[in-house]
Amino acid sequence: MRLSFGLEARQIQTQKLAPRMIQSMEILQLPILALQERIEQEMNENPMLEVEERDEALPDEEPEEYLNPNSSRTEDEKELVVKDGQSNAEDFERLANMDNDMPDTFDDFRRSGNRIQEESDRAHDLMANAAERPESLNDFLLHQLAEMDIDDEIERIAERIVSCLDARDGGYFKQSLADILPPDHKPEDLALAEKALAIVQSMEPPGIAARNLKECLLNQVRPDMRLADEMRTLVSQHLDDLAENRLPNIQKKTGYSIELIKETREQLHQLNPKPGAAFMEVFVPVVTPDVVVELDENGEYQVRLVDDSLPPLRISEYYRKRLSDPHSSEEEREFIKRKIGSAQWLIESIQQRRRTLTRVTQEIVAYQRKFLDQGPEAIEPLKMQQIAEKVGVHVTTVSRAVDDKWIQTPRGIFPLRRFFVFGTTSADGEDVAYEAIRLKLQEIIDKEDKSNPLSDDDLVAELTKHGLGVARRTITKYRKKMGIPSSRQRRDWGKS
Repeated sequence: MRLSFGLEARQIQTQKLAPRMIQSMEILQLPILALQERIEQEMNENPMLEVEERDEALPDEEPEEYLNPNSSRTEDEKELVVKDGQSNAEDFERLANMDNDMPDTFDDFRRSGNRIQEESDRAHDLMANAAERPESLNDFLLHQLAEMDIDDEIERIAERIVSCLDARDGGYFKQSLADILPPDHKPEDLALAEKALAIVQSMEPPGIAARNLKECLLNQVRPDMRLADEMRTLVSQHLDDLAENRLPNIQKKTGYSIELIKETREQLHQLNPKPGAAFMEVFVPVVTPDVVVELDENGEYQVRLVDDSLPPLRISEYYRKRLSDPHSSEEEREFIKRKIGSAQWLIESIQQRRRTLTRVTQEIVAYQRKFLDQGPEAIEPLKMQQIAEKVGVHVTTVSRAVDDKWIQTPRGIFPLRRFFVFGTTSADGEDVAYEAIRLKLQEIIDKEDKSNPLSDDDLVAELTKHGLGVARRTITKYRKKMGIPSSRQRRDWGKS
């Protein structure tokens, strides 16, 4: 399925710039080791790129062209610089909203997603800086499912749905609901399966477990999104017209202006047509932190990116001069312009990655201060959408920023995704992370009198004392999921 862009006169330019947009998203998503390899590859392929030599005695500063994109550039170079009325200090989100630089097909996103995610290692070993089996899409979803307080039968069906999802296919649910039920299932069983599918589709990443592209995109459209109603209309009723760039047809059927249709299409390009691709498994032998969080002398946590190993890049001065040399052939000038444009985009993408990752991490650290101060049991419920709103970016930008990134804290090394957890509301009306409940539950049972173990009612009372007032069925559910036997079984084992 192919989604082209607006006016025919701009199609060639859009197709030319689309790979740059894809590159920018790739750069944001790459962990530090993969980014080093990417830079080395680009330097081998692009003679316009060179490493800027710096005086070690001088403080680190961004090259002037990072701060002022037009400084010391020829007129030909300036034509290649992004001109959208905003400075390079703006958030990475502007790259996702630049009209000329959006990929012209959802297939571009699919192919790009595969290329990015084939390098992904989603190991979620919380403390050890050691090789681990990467967390699969199924593991990631089952972990979320375990944190939900839902009916046991619905949960069992949801687990079957999750088992049918494959990251290589983008995380789509390709079976029918009837196929995952017993042959003699009843109509009410099918209704439960519908509820279970809706629960799985509500999980992260957005759009997961969709039955087709249309449902995948619709499930990612939130009411607070810009042009949300128009996006739903175009996806649900005019996806084929979008694919064939039949904008006049859409205008005739909807009454929308061509400009509104184009704006809506741009918003749709921010959605991910293959959300499960982020979990393509690749084994990576070492965990290297991308970000370090340290306490300063004032007791405040400071965020620092671990990117000292990245070489400071600049555009070759030799080729700058060749570009403006009147004796250079037209063919040579075109080659240099093309390569300089690619080099500039790489440099800016790296800088935008630094800014975005720093801002996202700062907001996470600010929100999860109790975790850093008190430990994992104090983690707060947090959704990516909350961080996206704080930073002022799209939720998919936050998802790409934290993907495959690790953070070194005074309490150990953690994947950045570790700080996004589901929660519930306690009896006092406070939000409580499910993980906090599990950790405290384990602590209480570890310290109980083995000759007189605590019943589930007793555990509810003990958790309430610690400000974690939750229902008895929730305690029973988590005790079973943690492999902790009942009080009677624990008592019998204690006697043996």
